[in-house]
Amino acid sequence: SRMAKPEEVLIVEDENGEIVRETMKDSDAIIMYKTMRETLVYLTHLNYDDTENIMLEKLQYQVDGSQWSWHNLNKLCWAVGSISGAMSEEDEKRFLVTVIKDLLGLCEMKRGKDNKAVVASNIMYVVGQYPRFLRAHWKFLKTVVNKLFEFMHELHPGVQDMAVDTFLKIAQKCRRKFVVLQVGEAMPFIDELCLGLRQTISDLEPGQIHVFYEALGYMVSAQVDVPTRDRLLIKLMEWPNQMWEEILAQAKQTSGESLQDPATMKQLQNIIRTNERIATALGHPYTVQLGHIYLPLLDVYKAYSEMINSTIAAAQSNAHVMHTSGVRAMRAVKKETLKLLVTYIERSEDNELVLNKFVPALLDPVLGDYVRSIPAARDPEVLSLFCSLINKLQSLMTPQVPRVFEAVFKSTLDMITKNFEDFLEHRLNLFSLLRAINHHCFPALLTEESNFTLMIESIKWAFKHTERNVAETGLHTLLELLQNVQASQVMNAFYQAYYVGLLQDVFSVLTDTLHKPGFKLQATILAHLFLAVEAGGPPPPPG
Repeated sequence: SRMAKPEEVLIVEDENGEIVRETMKDSDAIIMYKTMRETLVYLTHLNYDDTENIMLEKLQYQVDGSQWSWHNLNKLCWAVGSISGAMSEEDEKRFLVTVIKDLLGLCEMKRGKDNKAVVASNIMYVVGQYPRFLRAHWKFLKTVVNKLFEFMHELHPGVQDMAVDTFLKIAQKCRRKFVVLQVGEAMPFIDELCLGLRQTISDLEPGQIHVFYEALGYMVSAQVDVPTRDRLLIKLMEWPNQMWEEILAQAKQTSGESLQDPATMKQLQNIIRTNERIATALGHPYTVQLGHIYLPLLDVYKAYSEMINSTIAAAQSNAHVMHTSGVRAMRAVKKETLKLLVTYIERSEDNELVLNKFVPALLDPVLGDYVRSIPAARDPEVLSLFCSLINKLQSLMTPQVPRVFEAVFKSTLDMITKNFEDFLEHRLNLFSLLRAINHHCFPALLTEESNFTLMIESIKWAFKHTERNVAETGLHTLLELLQNVQASQVMNAFYQAYYVGLLQDVFSVLTDTLHKPGFKLQATILAHLFLAVEAGGPPPPPG
């Protein structure tokens, strides 16, 4: 009766005794739950019969009503879920069947929305904790998933969230079961699911639909036959793609005017976010779907860029216009687009494909827009996108680095060097991008001396920063740059030009209490600089 609440449970009893959806994670309770779970697992290993009997006895008190309360049932079910995997498979099967049967009976028996919501949330939590059992018993797994689909139509706060979250957890752990033909079934479950997809998600909120599609993505990823997997993906994306095509057709008819409709912008955000969740779950095979929407997606991105710039121009570059609902919604579509591309790039497995098919079309709409926009309209996600591209493609991106440098580097530096506070996300992302370029595409930095000098100054600016993450990235970048220089032909020229300045600036942060957290890296850099001279590197120029 003292079991702490696990992280996955979203339905809680508030201080007024109402059943509500939890809005914030209780980190103390989560730590306590992990400790208690560990203790219960040890006790189960010591004597599983005793643990099972105690839990089933307490469950019987809930069923007969003698100790019924939301509090008691919650605590008991959290304890039941915590010992997953601690029993042998046979014992676990017997135990779990009894628990679920009693809980389903309790759900039927109890009257009142709140009572049913509490029992439903506990059923969902317990079944989600036992993937080994679900994988071994298809009929039971199918019954559980269909029950989750029922809960997805239950409008009590928190029940739908728990239903889609549990569905996602089961899809991740049992994905293969849904794509192969099971004994006694006419078709694989995922084909059946496709037929009733719209009905299943008809009562869900957009955020819940995104989680649902992510779960479907994990299922599709388990299909090893490539043509079947691609067919499944296209089938699942039929509805979002249909809405996408309708929006594009409408935009074409109205010369882009319809794209400014708030409902259309909201719909676009949801479609792109759905794609992003599928890409997260599916990884590289998502290429089939991205290929279908990629060029129109960049056209929409470009159209919104132009609309934002026109709105700003009409307002005579007044930055306040950035906070209007229309501009915010347009930027949201652009940000979702960039996030989708970052997810795909990070999960892709064919670097040549990304380089040749996706990068060329990306450069003008994204980089060109970044340069042309006023500072307040520049999206920091653009820097993240190119950082991901360079980290993924590595030296393959070297020929593109000068263009990336020219588009984002100077313009972003102008934004962030006025003070240490504004555009924090741009700062972090720019210095992460610099680090990626230095790490993977160092030869590109040597093509133009003025760019190299600018980069050194930027690194100095970064490690002098009071924001710890920025300063740390700056120090890491400097250390990696010095290591690259050491192994290059430009070592002598580099030290003659920059040695004294770097030495002075590293000493200045080393002796500044605000930069104490970076002490270890600062000392490593100083050691590197001293050793460079000792090993016969050029002495610093006089004066």
